[in-house]
Amino acid sequence: MTTLALVDAGGANLGSVRYALERLGVEARIVRDGDGLCDAGRIILPGVGAAAPAMALLRERGLVEPLRAATVPLLGICLGMQLLFESSDEGDVACLGLLPGRVRKLRGGPGLRVPHMGWNGLEHVRDSALLDGVADGASTYFVHGYAAPVTADCVAACTHGERFAAMVQRGNVAGAQFHPERSATVGAQLLSNFLQWNGA
Repeated sequence: MTTLALVDAGGANLGSVRYALERLGVEARIVRDGDGLCDAGRIILPGVGAAAPAMALLRERGLVEPLRAATVPLLGICLGMQLLFESSDEGDVACLGLLPGRVRKLRGGPGLRVPHMGWNGLEHVRDSALLDGVADGASTYFVHGYAAPVTADCVAACTHGERFAAMVQRGNVAGAQFHPERSATVGAQLLSNFLQWNGA
């Protein structure tokens, strides 16, 4: 199997994503600089925290341009998915720009807390090989206060006061707002699908 690069963007979920991959029989290489992506066959960009410090760390480690230039399948998780977009309201920061759109703060609503924390159902929006074996309405685990809009790149949505993108895909770039590593069998299925996905 080709090398799977797991980007260290300073997120607390790096270890749990690594263990989730190990449970699938895959050993990921932790990457902390741009050179580490040179021979990667697949890339996962996990993230927990805030957009501005995460982008600053990616710049400091020389990872921004290699991520923008990547032609292999790339999966952003949680904050990592948000960083795929053009910009974020969180710190008013420019992000990687691999997907059009701006990440905005969740508004919540009556009886709904922000951050959005806990299990919530996925609504299939369009077909994607990344959703193979994942039922419409399947529950996944979310922890986030910001979210990306539902655009043409959205393959699964979720609703917490408002509808937002739970999964996105454009070409070889994909993202999951939820945490697959904490989403039991549904999360394991998504990661397994990504490991076989050819980016189309």
